Amino acid sequence: MTTITIEPFAVAGIAVRTTNENGQAMTDIPALWARFMSENVIVRIPGRVDDTVYCIYTDYEKDHTRPYTTLLGCKVASLDDLPAGLTGKVLGGGTYTPFIAKGDLTEGIVYHEWLRIWNAGIDRTFTTDFEVYGPKATDMKNAEVDIFIAVA
Repeated sequence: MTTITIEPFAVAGIAVRTTNENGQAMTDIPALWARFMSENVIVRIPGRVDDTVYCIYTDYEKDHTRPYTTLLGCKVASLDDLPAGLTGKVLGGGTYTPFIAKGDLTEGIVYHEWLRIWNAGIDRTFTTDFEVYGPKATDMKNAEVDIFIAVA
């Protein structure tokens, strides 16, 4: 499998603690997205580098079957002076295996790619994984979402 090195960077936005147990993340993460969009959180993020949205999975209790934190936000120059209600995380960088979810976002392409990842037998570190919703993800029916999995 291909691996790449990613330099550390910071993301600020809103977060939820969730788990894949009992399908809880299937409720929590769409609700986080709905809040992100309805509250127009992106405009409240100070010092954002651009409008690319990152969905970060971090603070794993053990692995993808146990609780973890999902943070939805943008890459920022600094985590200093975040307004109330926003949180931030510095991704430490490291070695990642990239994946791409392609197709209709409304048909769960990202979730289906995660199912493949969970069953791929990858030597994951469970530090911080993330999805990137950049310019190629703006066409809902023909989107490309990059997914990066932290590996040993």
